[in-house]
Amino acid sequence: MLVIVLENAPPRLRGRLAIWLLEIRAGVYVGNYSSKVRQYVWDQVEAGIADGNAVMAWRTSNEAGFDFVTIGQNRRIPAELDGAKLVSFKPEV
Repeated sequence: MLVIVLENAPPRLRGRLAIWLLEIRAGVYVGNYSSKVRQYVWDQVEAGIADGNAVMAWRTSNEAGFDFVTIGQNRRIPAELDGAKLVSFKPEV
């Protein structure tokens, strides 16, 4: 399972993702692809995100059962603690 969530993304990127993934809500895309296709799709997100932000999560065989990557400005940022990937919050400005 692959999930991508976009915020403030250009319409061109949203249309591009709709080619490979099903948009189940505005900015929320799901699908089930190999790691090679997943990386290709994420490369498209990185190239087209502009001033927006995105997170991609997928199922994998680790302690949590999933992994994720992010791009763009967001208050939530990935943090690793003792080998576990968690989410940290930046302080409000």
